[in-house]
Amino acid sequence: MKRFSIYILGIFFVLFAFDNLSYARGGHRSSGRSYKSSSSSGTVRVRGYYRKNGTYVAPHYRTRANSTKYDNWSTKGNVNPYTGKVGTVEP
Repeated sequence: MKRFSIYILGIFFVLFAFDNLSYARGGHRSSGRSYKSSSSSGTVRVRGYYRKNGTYVAPHYRTRANSTKYDNWSTKGNVNPYTGKVGTVEP
């Protein structure tokens, strides 16, 4: 009976490990990050994902990547429209 219990615990451990691995990869083979953008705005929605170290990053919005630092929400003079936080970073 003890051997059977260890066997069952081993199966649950393996299933749990693979379940977390699939979430870390965003449910498919990719970097784990998923972006959805609107062509008319500079906003990109980032889905939640797990980092390699197991830390969960909650879903959030960010500015679309481009070649300037002046239009990022964290830059001084700008305000994040989703949180209301004022930018503090010097460009």
